[in-house]
Amino acid sequence: MSSQAFVPDPLTIAEQWRTSGRGVAIATVIETWGSAPRPVGSHLVIDADGNFHGSVSGGCVEGAVIGEAVDVIASGTARTLEFGVADETAWKVGLSCGGRIRVYVERLG
Repeated sequence: MSSQAFVPDPLTIAEQWRTSGRGVAIATVIETWGSAPRPVGSHLVIDADGNFHGSVSGGCVEGAVIGEAVDVIASGTARTLEFGVADETAWKVGLSCGGRIRVYVERLG
């Protein structure tokens, strides 16, 4: 028997949060270039209070995505975010190794 704890899928968590009445957004890695911590298709689920589950990158990228997701929940307008070395915030968000990622953030329900 494995000693690893079961970690629920972010999409399952998103559905649970949504059906319990929480405002929910999902962030999905849609493109990567170079060194990227998470593959295309990775998900981060965020509620209107900034609670989250899953991962799209790590470090400060996720903090930035969570902030944007709270705005998406409030406005209902999806957006695509891009983080990378060419961006002046690359060092701040933890992509100083040459990677870039694009993340699509949308409200559910």
